[in-house]
Amino acid sequence: MPRMSKKRKEEWAFFLNDRGRIAYNALCRRCVHDCKQSFRAAVIVCPHYHSKRSNRPP
Repeated sequence: MPRMSKKRKEEWAFFLNDRGRIAYNALCRRCVHDCKQSFRAAVIVCPHYHSKRSNRPP
């Protein structure tokens, strides 16, 4: 795996984990859409995600 340039590291700083790899939120890992969010994000706002526990229809 090639190393990230300094500029790319600064752009992806919110997504980098302690090992220096890009990490996404657990809900976004399996998602096919491009709206991926960082593992640091607490609240997920995704138009493509519908919880199975929600009462409202999709």
